[in-house]
Amino acid sequence: MSSQYETATVSVIDEEMLQKAVEEQGPKGQAGRIAKEEGVQYNELLQLRLDYRNIPRIDHLWQFTSLTKLQLDNNVIEKIEGLECLTNLIWLDLSFNNIEVIEGLNKLLKLEDLSLSNNRISIIENMDTLRNLQILSLGNNLIDKLDNVIYLRKFSNLRTLNLAGNPVCDEENYKLFVTAHLPDLVYLDFRLLNEQTREMAYAKYQYAVEEMRHNESQEQKAVEEEQRKEAELQLHKDAFVEFLNGPHLFDSMFADDAEAAKLAYIPGVATLLEYYQSQLVELCMQVFEAGLTQHGRRAAEVQCFQDCSREAVSDNQQRAAQRAAEFERSRREMMAEIQQTTDSKFLKSQINQYMDEINTLYESLMTMELQLVDQLEEIIKEFERNISDMVGEFIEVVQGIFAQCRDLENHHHEKILEIAVATLERVAKNELDDDMPDDVRMLFVDKDTVINAVSASHDTHLGKIDNREDELVTRINSWMSALLNSIHEEEVKRNRKRIAEIDHYISYVKEQLNDLSL
Repeated sequence: MSSQYETATVSVIDEEMLQKAVEEQGPKGQAGRIAKEEGVQYNELLQLRLDYRNIPRIDHLWQFTSLTKLQLDNNVIEKIEGLECLTNLIWLDLSFNNIEVIEGLNKLLKLEDLSLSNNRISIIENMDTLRNLQILSLGNNLIDKLDNVIYLRKFSNLRTLNLAGNPVCDEENYKLFVTAHLPDLVYLDFRLLNEQTREMAYAKYQYAVEEMRHNESQEQKAVEEEQRKEAELQLHKDAFVEFLNGPHLFDSMFADDAEAAKLAYIPGVATLLEYYQSQLVELCMQVFEAGLTQHGRRAAEVQCFQDCSREAVSDNQQRAAQRAAEFERSRREMMAEIQQTTDSKFLKSQINQYMDEINTLYESLMTMELQLVDQLEEIIKEFERNISDMVGEFIEVVQGIFAQCRDLENHHHEKILEIAVATLERVAKNELDDDMPDDVRMLFVDKDTVINAVSASHDTHLGKIDNREDELVTRINSWMSALLNSIHEEEVKRNRKRIAEIDHYISYVKEQLNDLSL
């Protein structure tokens, strides 16, 4: 733990500390001077050491998105935080701090090596997402429960574990317990686990481990089934036809229909409802199947567009890079000549010639970018036409099927009304059984009451059908608009970035020329 640093002045992670650390750990000599002049991009750095600095809190690291290795050991950090943006981390050292709880690591999906030794941790927890973890060091903490080791079974790639110096190590069967419950472990507390230890561990904990494996297998199957269902539902949502592959629409129509339950008691209505349900479900299945088919077509079209766009950009970048490489070769030769020239008139001539070449390069690169803009504009226009046609075609099919749903509802309404009016006449003649519920009997007080009940039920059903149709059409149109807007926005960003890159490079070579001319 870090008690030896607690009396020293704490240091906050700020821009000054980061700049200093980057310079200290960056390239040296000429390469270092060039890096300092051009400025170091934090998002390009792969490694960073902030050890032995008496840091109390992890902060201001959000720009280091490419980091694969981070050292924060030997500080006074009390909480794991501020690492959410470091999603490329593979190696993280937080040893020799004052950390009490394992937390804040859930975004580090690529992490393979984690050191938390010499802290104040008492529970192994909150690492569920670190499925690539291979090396875990928790030595010299406060872990005292042997069963807590079972938590590490979920890390199938874990090969090296250090718990030395924890109270749990004093347990009589510590080594055998860990070996039995973590069968893929190779090293425990800096020592290789030999075959004899494995055999002893298996013999002692065989039944407990086998039961655990069985339970884990069942849990895994349940998780996989749940994931399959979620993936399937997401596919249906992406196709805008979720819950249309069954009686969900029919059920929703009658769930909010206060009169339907009463009308169902009328003789003959139950048979009508069965027929109605089967026909409506069949129409819903048509919408569902058309939705999945059209979703596949749209996905293929989007993929084709992305492939064409990437190919166009890649080809343009290659031609631009080739042109820049030719200029670089010429530039190095000309710079060497200028540095060796003593004749002022010849020097001026060379500088003018060099400036002309820079301007020619600029025009060439900008022309290539304009050509790419035009090419991408044509690709985007064609994609817009294709995706609009697909969406329009799907909407037309959907509206046609929902029109059939309304026709079916109208037909059902007419049949229900006929039966209800006929039942009213039978009630008037006292020809119905006496076991009809009172609230149903109240419908047959007069003709207006019966007709109003049937009409209210009909309006509820039509409302549900209309709402589902409107929802589908609105969502797919919104999806298309959002997609096309994002494509245009991304192209504008790409173009601006490319122009900025060209301007930056041209300014750089001109500044070098000016430095020489001075």
